[in-house]
Amino acid sequence: MIVYNVTTKITNNIHERWLQWTKEEHIPEVMRTGLFHDYRICRLLEQDDQEGPTYTIQYATDTLENYHTYLQEHAPQLRQKAYERFGNQFVAFRTVMQVV
Repeated sequence: MIVYNVTTKITNNIHERWLQWTKEEHIPEVMRTGLFHDYRICRLLEQDDQEGPTYTIQYATDTLENYHTYLQEHAPQLRQKAYERFGNQFVAFRTVMQVV
């Protein structure tokens, strides 16, 4: 199994709007691609949340091919939507892992 992990640090002033948007719009859009079969959203604990909280979203897929298809065909548009909505009020980085 392949896990595509997106870690995002959000400013306090958009936190609630970002979390609602992520749960109600963004994650459903990612899942509608049909390339992932499960996801999990977590808030990092024991972090300095003074400037805002940090979340991870982990999407599960069966193959690296699915992950690469997502990156090429869907990720640019979905990332753009986030930047259009929230601008520079968040920072995200992405990793990909294989369950062993």
